[in-house]
Amino acid sequence: MSTPSVSSAPPARPGAPRPAPAHEDLLEHLARTTSLGPSEAARVVADVLAYFSESVEEYVRRRHGELQARGLTNERIFERIALELPQRRVRPAELSARQLRRIVYG
Repeated sequence: MSTPSVSSAPPARPGAPRPAPAHEDLLEHLARTTSLGPSEAARVVADVLAYFSESVEEYVRRRHGELQARGLTNERIFERIALELPQRRVRPAELSARQLRRIVYG
């Protein structure tokens, strides 16, 4: 089964990252082991990457809007977000080549 080029899959939401070529094996695995077609698998991966690439600020703003739309008060919203944040994976800070080298070589 061939996997479509990643560039053929539209991002799940505006600004969502496209799965990198490094994710080709994941796309093939999803298409092989689920009922998802190759383009659907690419959209799911793109959506998951977008979800986990939000900064803390982006996450807090989005969750506040979602919870506010459900009728929660700010007091309840901020309590809930404070409980959610430690469980959340957030986008790491962008690192320069120098910073990457320092991580590897000290």
